[in-house]
Amino acid sequence: MVRVMPAPTVWPTLRCDDARALIAFLVDAFGFEESLVVPGPGGEVLHAQLTWPLGGGVMLGDADSGDAGHLELPRGPISVYVVTDEPDALHDRALDGGAHVVRGLRDEEYGSRGFTCLDPEDNVWTFGTYSGE
Repeated sequence: MVRVMPAPTVWPTLRCDDARALIAFLVDAFGFEESLVVPGPGGEVLHAQLTWPLGGGVMLGDADSGDAGHLELPRGPISVYVVTDEPDALHDRALDGGAHVVRGLRDEEYGSRGFTCLDPEDNVWTFGTYSGE
């Protein structure tokens, strides 16, 4: 039986000090795919979308994009869980890409295998095989 996944309806969103650098990191270290980048008049990133090969993705942009409404929003690191079917290979890729691993590759009591690391803006990324089903 083939399972058809609906379009994602939840998109974690990051406000960044340097969106272009974070995009490069997420693509190189984790394997996200850049699907949209909307530049602002001063070269800042107003909005970007990165997709994950297994579905879903993240949205991000520079915190100071010239949009007064954006400046009113709270800032701070977020934590994101991402499903992967190759945690060992992704762990090695993340290390090679400069990710700071804060919880090494391990098997969990609930059946998942994965790891947790930080990106350059201190967002927490956990990658594991548990798909929430």
